[in-house]
Amino acid sequence: MIELYDTTLRDGTQGEGINLTVQDKLRITQLLDEFGVHLIEGGWPGSNPKDVEYFDRVRGLNLSHARIAAFGSTCRPSLQPGDDPNLQMLLAAETPVATIFGKAWIRHVTQVLRTDRDNNLRLVEQSVAFLKGAGRRVIFDAEHFFDGFFADPDYALAVLRAAANGGADTLVLCDTNGGMMPWQVREAVGRVQQELTVPLGIHTHNDSGCAVANSMVALHAGCTHVQGTINGIGERCGNADLCPIIANVELKTERSSLPEGGMVRLTELARHVAEIANYALPAGAPYVGRSAFVHKAGVHVSAIQRDEGSYEHCAPESVGNQTRVVVSELSGRGNLERKAGDFGLGDGNGGDHRELLARIKELENQGFAFEAAEASVELMMRRERPDYRPFFELMDFLVVVEHREGRGHLAEANVKIRVGEHEHHTAAGGVGPVGALDLALRKALRDAYPQIEGFRLVDYKVRILDSSQATKATTRVMIDTSDGAQTWSTVGASRNIIEASWQALYDSFEYGLIRAGLHGPDDAAYTCETSVSPAR
Repeated sequence: MIELYDTTLRDGTQGEGINLTVQDKLRITQLLDEFGVHLIEGGWPGSNPKDVEYFDRVRGLNLSHARIAAFGSTCRPSLQPGDDPNLQMLLAAETPVATIFGKAWIRHVTQVLRTDRDNNLRLVEQSVAFLKGAGRRVIFDAEHFFDGFFADPDYALAVLRAAANGGADTLVLCDTNGGMMPWQVREAVGRVQQELTVPLGIHTHNDSGCAVANSMVALHAGCTHVQGTINGIGERCGNADLCPIIANVELKTERSSLPEGGMVRLTELARHVAEIANYALPAGAPYVGRSAFVHKAGVHVSAIQRDEGSYEHCAPESVGNQTRVVVSELSGRGNLERKAGDFGLGDGNGGDHRELLARIKELENQGFAFEAAEASVELMMRRERPDYRPFFELMDFLVVVEHREGRGHLAEANVKIRVGEHEHHTAAGGVGPVGALDLALRKALRDAYPQIEGFRLVDYKVRILDSSQATKATTRVMIDTSDGAQTWSTVGASRNIIEASWQALYDSFEYGLIRAGLHGPDDAAYTCETSVSPAR
């Protein structure tokens, strides 16, 4: 069994832009406990009031699996452990586990800690012994161990022996600067195993892009304890990402790290932690990212249609993720067949996928991008069916932006649409031209389709595709819309930003009406022949 040690709440919060409240930390603690993590490092109780409060409140949680660890350092060079405020705060945290780091690189001993070799060894051994004497399980993090080992292996090993002599339960070898290569980690771990019998752990950083690889190599070489953070957040380039480490252990080795059935919650955990910490989980994050099992190339999609595992290294469901197919200029007919099935439209069903595929490729050449705009793709499929009737048709629109003395800039849009045999001509003012167009379209559709009152535009993205063309450049507009239960994305592209916005808006409203269970203009609710609404 590999022991999982999570330091998201301490080392993870050292990442730029990562800030957690005490309540955030308590919520993540509960998630990690429910998932099956063995040890949760809650923070450094001597460093700030927030961590002191966390350790006070975490005692009130009814944890079923995890134990909480408090983090700190060896005592100051001029003090005895019993007189050191940092160690006293560790005990005051009343956690069953205390983790302390000590210097294992002579460069840090002399240049950073400003002491000598022998005194550093005393600090390590006596600090560990002090915490053990207080009844704590003690984990010793040998800071900069690998740098220290390759600079002076005898001294780095002496630091580990000092911790072992003090009674450390686990010795953790740290690549604190994150610069080690896997073969260096293997060499050092092998040497330590020859010298000591205390259980070994690994703590790596990702500055060379090798944190997960280095952790896996260390585990393969005999370490039984691994430290990291959820999604790899942490200082500089981050810590080792526990998500792929856990999945690799469970799926790629004969060892285990989780209770039975825990793996299927991995993606949920990764995304929930990202949501709480308010950062975007990279789409390409191994195992748990939205794109981890996405297929775009037509050859790949054609293959997985016949054999799901032909382009997937593991079953997405094993980690709580799913296979996805996206449509783009690289797609083949298999992409569209798969998407038709995903959309509940069957395979073909009245449309020629070859013609649609050719159209998609041409539209992408013009600036459209359909990978993230699946609602627009579904609408294109529906529109190619012979029985499809659009909910509304554009007759014309006019958008005006003007500057009025004393009132600043104003925007107004006029929209004329047809719903079946009925026409609506409305106008609305807005903060900007796209906002005015959105409001005017809503007014034009409100009587016919009152369901649109529940649609809300939640994001509007603009990308200039060929900026060298200056004001003639093609603009791509992506709009995210929500009905409160689900969010969908639509796309438009044109050299005219208003036209591109209209294309995305049109698809957004039409797709929303389909989601509302309507089937076309026959479902319109109004009875009047023509409606004209003045601008507000």
